[in-house]
Amino acid sequence: MANIQKRVLKGKISWRARYRTPSGAERSKSFDRKVDAERFLTTIESSKIMGCYVDPIQSKLAVGEWAERWLTHQAHLKPSTYERYTGILRQHILPKWESAELGKMAHSDIQSWVMAMSLRHSPATVRKIHSVLALVLDMSVKDGRLSKNVARGVNLPRIDREERRYLTHAQVEALATKCGKPLVVSRHWRLSERENETYRLIVLFLVYTGVRFGEMAALRVGSLDLDRRRARIVASVTAVQGRGLVWGTPKTYERREVPIPAFLVTELAQQVNRLSDDDLVFAGVRSAGPMRVATFRRGGFNSAAKAIGIPDLHPHELRHTAASLAIAAGADVKVVQQMLGHASAAMTMDIYGHLFDDRLDEVAAAMDDARTASQRPESESPALVLPQQGR
Repeated sequence: MANIQKRVLKGKISWRARYRTPSGAERSKSFDRKVDAERFLTTIESSKIMGCYVDPIQSKLAVGEWAERWLTHQAHLKPSTYERYTGILRQHILPKWESAELGKMAHSDIQSWVMAMSLRHSPATVRKIHSVLALVLDMSVKDGRLSKNVARGVNLPRIDREERRYLTHAQVEALATKCGKPLVVSRHWRLSERENETYRLIVLFLVYTGVRFGEMAALRVGSLDLDRRRARIVASVTAVQGRGLVWGTPKTYERREVPIPAFLVTELAQQVNRLSDDDLVFAGVRSAGPMRVATFRRGGFNSAAKAIGIPDLHPHELRHTAASLAIAAGADVKVVQQMLGHASAAMTMDIYGHLFDDRLDEVAAAMDDARTASQRPESESPALVLPQQGR
């Protein structure tokens, strides 16, 4: 039962508030004034009734220790995501928060940290780092160590649209053409004619299907249906530091079909000629295994990108280009969502919604045409034929 005890030590009076946690453990806290002890107990009892009580001892755990425990509960993540979270914790979060107590982290402190990071990193990077810290603290709230997540509601830097680049059809063609030409990768390494052709075809396939690099690398011949112009995306392969190549499902765990433009069908047919259904469509250079993104970049993609005036181009930007070209061609958000394998149309709109703004004039023109058609004289409108009543 909660109570307050008066204590006198060396002539100094203090007031000890004693109470029990919801689990039955005894706790106490001393105050110089009785009124402060009473207010404290009132707060404690109220939080117990409301179901938001937090044991002060539990909230004294260091963020570093809690983050390590949080990681052990992330077995559901894909290996590449797990590795990325681990790296973010090690490089960005723990250097700042490792020894801090969970209960002493303040919203204002995290806001200041975010602002400081914004001076060194891009908005997208800052958002990713903050997201991991917020996830760590989410579990501390669910575990009863914090009453609320002080990382939520922090003002985050806005991502400028200029951070994401979209290639034009002409730039894509130039990039693919450069990849298809003989390139001296190093003094001892020159791509063969077939390897050059594979690089060229990979660029076109990534741009005109919108698949992720790992999904392209895992694509097998049996997953191509060239008669229907479809590719079934059922797997992905990623190089994870310390673990080599890791196979798994697509990012959102959803298998899907993506359309293949007609001009690619003939070239893909030549690419998979004499291959079995279990063979990879785009095998790695000098290997029958999957193509690695690092090898692809060193093997010719970086040189080709530099040659067309975009020296820092990343293969993942070809996926962004796929989205922009699809939207420009008239695809609606649901089609783009399915093609890219996003979890929801809302996610697609969050990433590419601004591209649909470019089609506002098309919508206005279509509505204008519809209104004009509705105002035509009846003599210009098709006659309405009513069905005859049965006799």
